[in-house]
Amino acid sequence: MDEMEEELKCPVCGSFYREPIILPCSHNICLACARNILVQTPEAESPQSSRASGSADYDYLDLDKMSLYSEADSGYGSYGGFVSAPTTPCQKSPNGVRVFPPAVPQPPPQQHLLQPPGSYPPIPRNSCITCPQCHRSLILDERGLRGFPKNRVLEGVVDRYQQSKAAALKCQLCEKSPKEATVMCEQCDVFYCDPCRLRCHPPRGPLAKHRLVPPAQGRISRRASPRKISTCTEHELENLSMYCVQCKTPVCYQCLEEGKHGPHEVKALGAMWKLHKGQLSQALNGLSDRATEAKEFLVQLRNMVQHIQENGVEFEACLVAQCDALIDALNRRKAQLLTQVNKEHEHKLKVVRDQISHCTVKLRQTTGLMEYCLEVIKENDPSGFLQISDALIRRVHMTEGQWGKGTLTPRMTSDFDLTLDSGPLLQTIHQLDFVQMKVPAAPILQLEECCTQNNSATLSWKQPPLSTIAVEGYILELDDGNGGPFREVYVGTETICTVDGLHFNSTYRSRVKAFNASGVGQYSKTLVMQTSETGLPPCDIQSLGSVAWFTFDPSSAHPDILFSNDNLTVTCNSYDDRVVMGNTAFSRGVHYWEITIDRYDNHPDPAFGIARADVLKDVMLGKDDKAWAMTDGGVAKGSTVGMLLDFTRRILIFLLNDEQQGPVAFEGLEGAFYPAISLNRNVQVTLHTGLPIPDFYTPGEVDPTGSTC
Repeated sequence: MDEMEEELKCPVCGSFYREPIILPCSHNICLACARNILVQTPEAESPQSSRASGSADYDYLDLDKMSLYSEADSGYGSYGGFVSAPTTPCQKSPNGVRVFPPAVPQPPPQQHLLQPPGSYPPIPRNSCITCPQCHRSLILDERGLRGFPKNRVLEGVVDRYQQSKAAALKCQLCEKSPKEATVMCEQCDVFYCDPCRLRCHPPRGPLAKHRLVPPAQGRISRRASPRKISTCTEHELENLSMYCVQCKTPVCYQCLEEGKHGPHEVKALGAMWKLHKGQLSQALNGLSDRATEAKEFLVQLRNMVQHIQENGVEFEACLVAQCDALIDALNRRKAQLLTQVNKEHEHKLKVVRDQISHCTVKLRQTTGLMEYCLEVIKENDPSGFLQISDALIRRVHMTEGQWGKGTLTPRMTSDFDLTLDSGPLLQTIHQLDFVQMKVPAAPILQLEECCTQNNSATLSWKQPPLSTIAVEGYILELDDGNGGPFREVYVGTETICTVDGLHFNSTYRSRVKAFNASGVGQYSKTLVMQTSETGLPPCDIQSLGSVAWFTFDPSSAHPDILFSNDNLTVTCNSYDDRVVMGNTAFSRGVHYWEITIDRYDNHPDPAFGIARADVLKDVMLGKDDKAWAMTDGGVAKGSTVGMLLDFTRRILIFLLNDEQQGPVAFEGLEGAFYPAISLNRNVQVTLHTGLPIPDFYTPGEVDPTGSTC
């Protein structure tokens, strides 16, 4: 039960939960603590002032209308009448750069006052509360904190846990070793010892009217407190009888009649209660298996400590025997060698003990979560259970996932990788030393992570399991794609590398080796990889350059970007500019692609062009030194923007509706570039690739090898 105690304490005050409420992010907090961390937010800018200023590009809605889009903007939607805080509309300076208003300073934290229930001051308008665990902020509506549902299940678990403690009640305000409580305040619901009562609860002022009772009587009053009937947070006179599957919250019949949950799928409260209890029980079974494996793993680690100690003693004895067999000069060197062995011994013990400590803490947390979930399952309050069941199920699955195979694998071997070289002659005995460094073993290519995409190749490798030989770096080699000699393409400490700008429709051989201060190790096995075809005959490749098909890349795009049409069509769920790039990089040849404007509302300013891999994803394309772009340029709904990238001349040309826009836009381009675009929620575009070079353009010289990529 002690492991569960961490689940029953408020993250703000650190004490057991008192009147806990459930925040929209599924975390809990004491009602009194929630009042203490409230802050007041400034009034949102009105739409009239935004239009009057003439400096904003968008017709921003007021605060109430913005709340309708909170689910798309912030990643989590309305819950219990509360909405996520909308993003403050930004303005633009005359040169087009976004300007965000300065952050509003937070008021100083309020001091905790001991007040009877119902005596709290009214909550001001536009109050905001931030979850102390996930730091998500929400604006309160007119109901204030009453709109948050109470966690009756957690409150019941806390009561049972406290009742299961020892008969002697402890003071709740002692800092180090709690003393035995002498009184309990019925209004504050706190147990005090005599020193803490005189210091924190003096019999004067508003506290003079509080009633102090003996601890035993206070415990009885706590146990005898009636459990409140589950009522709707929006309709306090209605009992919760149904469960909204889409909103994942219990509702009453009045919620269904008013239409808020009318279009949603609803089910009987009792049926969903049983279903979620079964899901939580099933998830606990998996977590229990992980906890059992962790206990067995701890036994294995403790046995490893004993083996390391035995091997260390044996190694020391062997070293002493070798040193005693040599002349007196060897004896002077013996002490130094023993010191090095002891360091290795202590290092191995430290690694294993640290892993034991880490695994023990994680197991303790897992056991506490399991005990807490079992106590929750015992609850007979369906609505209260369903309010927290989804979060508990996610936590159980997440905790189970943390017990991966890597967690239950020893980080250290019990063998000593030290070799005493006792072959030198007597005159070189003063140079006697351990051979501490060996050449690294050949790395192992991880075939499941190695792949090719268009004209790029990604390779991944790792050291052999349980290898303790130090590695300072790796050398990755590729041939020329035509059976030629290998050449180095990467030297560094990373174990994964993506090589861009390869030839299309070519077969590359790759291999990797490791090195340290002792030298370079053996090569790994050779991996053969095939790049994508271009889709045109070789003669067309030589005359037009490589014609490549590619799409927008979800893995490198900003999280606000929305993809459809097999990643060929993109839009955004934010009013701010977000960058998305293609999944193919170009470094040679002549390339042409087009983007059509499917939606263009409220005069946005999309930007089209190219970018490097490390371009900023949350600013307009071209605002940093990693991108080259054309903005706006008279585009409208239905317009087609073309981009012509010629590495033979190192230039970039823009076209609008098949008409070239001015002269060459950018010159002197070198390196690998990705097609890119920045847009916001008022724009939707579709990408068209695999297009021939426009007729008006004459490419420069083509690579003599016949490929321009």
